[in-house]
Amino acid sequence: MLSRTANNLFWLSRYVERAEYLARIIEATQRLTTLPLAYVGSTNEWESVVATAGCADAFFKTYSEANESNVVDFLALSPDNPSSIRNCFEIARTNARAVRTALTVEMWDAINGTWLELKRYGNSPTTGEGAVRFLRWVQESSLRYDGSASRTMLRNDAYWFSRVGVYIERADNTARILDVKYHVLLPEHERVGGPLDYFQWASILRSVSALNSYRWVYRDSLKPWLIADFLILNTRLPRSLAACYENLVQHLDQIAQDYGRQGPAQRQARRIGTRLQNSSMEDIFQGGLHEFIGEMLGDNNRLGATVTEQYLM
Repeated sequence: MLSRTANNLFWLSRYVERAEYLARIIEATQRLTTLPLAYVGSTNEWESVVATAGCADAFFKTYSEANESNVVDFLALSPDNPSSIRNCFEIARTNARAVRTALTVEMWDAINGTWLELKRYGNSPTTGEGAVRFLRWVQESSLRYDGSASRTMLRNDAYWFSRVGVYIERADNTARILDVKYHVLLPEHERVGGPLDYFQWASILRSVSALNSYRWVYRDSLKPWLIADFLILNTRLPRSLAACYENLVQHLDQIAQDYGRQGPAQRQARRIGTRLQNSSMEDIFQGGLHEFIGEMLGDNNRLGATVTEQYLM
């Protein structure tokens, strides 16, 4: 496969995954801000969304206040935000068009149909029922594309590069959600485990579709250390860091087997995966959750760069 084709497939999947992630964190914040003030607390939840998305600097160059209207407009529809949902889908469709022959009919229909339908939204209202419908449509569009890829793609290097993109992006998203919750959402004067903490953690679990799954697995009330364990170390949760790296190791090894040689990307993914397998929440909290997540984000970004250097240039 040409490196250009692999690169397009890799980024096509990353941008579709990123669009869904943005829709999820916006929707979770909308739920949280509808709660009574005693449960929401004194922090600006919309400012935390911008921080989670990693675009706070760009946002405050355009807007003076982080409120629902401004944040949803910037993250959902703004052409000036390179990572807005609109731009994610447009870049994904551009990548898909460049590798049209590497996609199945169902995959092309899913991404092209999403792009065409996106034009109908134009500059729709970014609050109220219009925003709710838009965010739900984004998630459904991402699931439609991901499902078509999983069900129709031949299991070859095209599929594996596509999945590597998904899991690198997903690991980054999960790590950012956890990090921002622990250091932005909970005010310093609020105790961990209090009512405010409970509703904020619940909103995070909803943002990764894991609230019911948490209850099935742990049979317990929401506890920060159990939620962190779920999102970091539990391979049964598809969006956990451990599950992402289990899949990354598998797909990178399949690429290596197909191409006849291992490389730094495979070794790096295995090292991160082994670290997660050998970690415990006691050790992570003792060393600092923020420090652990920061190191994971750095390792994940370096893995993406290594994959690019090894295969996509």
